[in-house]
Amino acid sequence: MPVAQVDGLDIAYEVIGTGGRPWVITPGGRFSKDTPGVRELATAIAEAGDRVLIWDRPNCGASSVCFTGSSESAMQADVLAGLLRQLEMAPAIIIGGSGGARVSLLTAARHRDVARGLAMWWISGGVYGLLVLGHHYCSESIRAAFFDGMEGVAALPEWEEVLTRNPDNHRRFLAEDPRRFVETMERWMVTYCPCGDEVVPGLATEDVAGFDVPTLVFRSGTTDLNHTRRTSEELAEALPNARLVEPPWGDNEWNERSSARPGARGEGLFVGWPNLAPPLLEWAADVVG
Repeated sequence: MPVAQVDGLDIAYEVIGTGGRPWVITPGGRFSKDTPGVRELATAIAEAGDRVLIWDRPNCGASSVCFTGSSESAMQADVLAGLLRQLEMAPAIIIGGSGGARVSLLTAARHRDVARGLAMWWISGGVYGLLVLGHHYCSESIRAAFFDGMEGVAALPEWEEVLTRNPDNHRRFLAEDPRRFVETMERWMVTYCPCGDEVVPGLATEDVAGFDVPTLVFRSGTTDLNHTRRTSEELAEALPNARLVEPPWGDNEWNERSSARPGARGEGLFVGWPNLAPPLLEWAADVVG
């Protein structure tokens, strides 16, 4: 498995395909590039003649943990920009779903030079969806660091994969000052607060008006409480160069995938993602070039 050094971090990645336009896929949650559906989408795009980067963000999979930046997504966006430059894959078509949609958007907004196009689906939003994210990503780590120090954080089940797949992360955890770590987690947590007029956490309203990257937004389902339809529609309307389209699955896709049995063959959050390849390729040929 290739590993790049970006800003002092180990970043696990893989490039599928050898020619054509460069793409990069970012999964959601803290899921790794090896989660079913991610590689399959990359392969489907590569079979059309392009090359696709899949990667483990900091705090995911086999990559290093990192607790810097204004938010976790902004930190990951900066690392992705550095990785694309290092691999000479910039500018790329940057795509992702759920948390990967947020990281993709922030990458294009913060580093215009690495973005040739942008496509997003399952964009997190709504009061419930955003507050759940803040709790999910930060609460247990804050509590563990406050009461049990960084050993307590490293013992949490949510960090088991990054410790197993990259043992050096144990050293990185213990090198953190617990008080500073809590401050970071609280800063990251408040980013998700739906308190202002930001459509997507971390993207200032004034940055949206000048966003000229060709963008494809897949509309969220009416039954999706975590990635509300209103969020996808408002984002597509706000971005000057965006196209809103229907996704290649039913209205209840997110709920059905979320309720699937963990680890069951053919099941998982992202197993439907390969269905995105045809509309993505059609849009890229039409708009991105």
